[in-house]
Amino acid sequence: MSDRGEFVAKWFRRIRLSLLIKSCNIRGKVNVMSISILENNLTKGFIAFSLLVGLLLALSPAHAVPPVNYAPGVTLKGYDAVAYFTEGKPVKGSKKYESEWMGARWYFSSAENLALFAKNPERYSPQYGGYCAYAVSQGITADIDPKAWKIVAGKLYLNLSPGVARIWERDIPGYIAKATKNWPTLKDK
Repeated sequence: MSDRGEFVAKWFRRIRLSLLIKSCNIRGKVNVMSISILENNLTKGFIAFSLLVGLLLALSPAHAVPPVNYAPGVTLKGYDAVAYFTEGKPVKGSKKYESEWMGARWYFSSAENLALFAKNPERYSPQYGGYCAYAVSQGITADIDPKAWKIVAGKLYLNLSPGVARIWERDIPGYIAKATKNWPTLKDK
């Protein structure tokens, strides 16, 4: 994360904590129900803010989208693409089992997974180049959390965060259709 991104994240956490403390302190006691409701609303607001920032970046004339999301230098933030299918969970890959495909580095947790990927990378690589499936459905790109994932009809989809994944899961077929329509234009910007 850039220095500016870290600053914004810290600033947001401080404001969030301050709001939680001020709005939930009733007669010297913290109201747990109020904290839960406020925290949920702040999370939704942060998701909307994140998508807005992504939209502004996507509309920037200097913004080009690589066909594969490989920030920070490796796809899936170093997680093993094959493990989602074989182990049913995200597993951190290793530099020991590294491959290059579509101009990006991919890490795997075992030689077997590396071999499976090498035989058929399209089968195991995430949809929309490893960008957030929900964001692509909205006509923008956003980074992902490797732990916010789902396999649908044999294809791997990732999202920005568990919160965004929950939004995406409300209408998976609809969001997939929109993202599939938007993806060719986004990757060819």
